[in-house]
Amino acid sequence: MAIFAILLVIFVSYSASHYLADAVSGQLSRSTVMSLILLKTIIALEILLSMALYLSIALTMRRLCTDFEMTALAVSGVSNIRIFFIILKLCLLFAMLIACLSLFVRPWAYKELYRLKTQAKTKFDIAQMEPGHFHSIGPKSRVVFAEKVDSHKNRAERVFIQDEHNGALQVTCAEQVYQKVDMTSGDRILFFLNGYRYKFAFNREADQILKFKQFIIHLPKETMPVEYKSKATSIMQLARSDDPEDIAEFQWRLSMPLSTVLLGLLAVPLSRTAPWQGKSIKTPAAVVIFAVYYNSVLMAKTWVGHGVVGSVPGIWWVHALLACLFLALIWKQR
Repeated sequence: MAIFAILLVIFVSYSASHYLADAVSGQLSRSTVMSLILLKTIIALEILLSMALYLSIALTMRRLCTDFEMTALAVSGVSNIRIFFIILKLCLLFAMLIACLSLFVRPWAYKELYRLKTQAKTKFDIAQMEPGHFHSIGPKSRVVFAEKVDSHKNRAERVFIQDEHNGALQVTCAEQVYQKVDMTSGDRILFFLNGYRYKFAFNREADQILKFKQFIIHLPKETMPVEYKSKATSIMQLARSDDPEDIAEFQWRLSMPLSTVLLGLLAVPLSRTAPWQGKSIKTPAAVVIFAVYYNSVLMAKTWVGHGVVGSVPGIWWVHALLACLFLALIWKQR
């Protein structure tokens, strides 16, 4: 639990630094950022739990070795096979939990993640904009720029907004803009003060220039369809699909419980050391092995998703190499 808590704090800190930058720039609201961080953490649980179990077994077994407790167990008649079975039961318990996370919780979390990101693209709040930056808003790719933003007064100064409407490019520039929300429809209404509105027609119609003291733009609620994503697809749909990305995602979900068991068992021979060698002599090796293994699985998943490698061997060859490493360490320690 201690190792899992440390890994969780590191991951949440990394995710927060990534999404908080979008919140500062006005692309995401604070509530959306918190929801995205929570969903990303839920998605990462399958990896964090597997790594925490692996490192915990390695550190615990090494502690037992350096404190002569493994020697005492051996003298008392406790064989290595019995120890393996005890750890195997623990790994199988975690594998069942990770299987639930990978097969069912993971697609739900990704579905919610993509839905929130899609909603965030359609929302526009001038008070949340970062001044001095261009922002692309909504499915119609509106481009908005404000030189100065007062979030307390919900106003912006020297604003530029560009969009397309009825086959024409429209550009509106104003000294000041303030925003209100229609309580009935929920639409956002922008009030432009003292500016110009330019309309550039793509056909042969004449261009238009309008000078105004006040100009109003209604921004109705827009919806963007959520694109098909393999990560947000149910396991049954992935099983029936022939698409390489779906196959890669399907094999990833099935392999997560297997990798949990393999890593847990690998930690036992990896932690075997003589009592006089110290408690942390093989800790870097355990971390390096996990990093190489995890990145190799990601690389194999990418290859399968791009069609470079077929469904056979798919990503299974990485797990086979890990199993061979486990057997080699067992054979060496005989």
